[in-house]
Amino acid sequence: MNNIVSLKQVRRRREKVEQEARAAENRRKHGRTKAERLAAAQEAQRDSQRIEAHRMETDKIDEKEGR
Repeated sequence: MNNIVSLKQVRRRREKVEQEARAAENRRKHGRTKAERLAAAQEAQRDSQRIEAHRMETDKIDEKEGR
């Protein structure tokens, strides 16, 4: 004889598996470790310092040219 299967339980199990798969995908897409976040922040800070170090001050140049 066949076993009696509750369709409600089957549906809930299927939904739970799908939800776990979605959660794993979202963690893969959006999740980063603390070390990765810190490394990205340090890199952004280095980049901004490098850009600032190469910035030309236009006020001094304009005074020299008589503008």
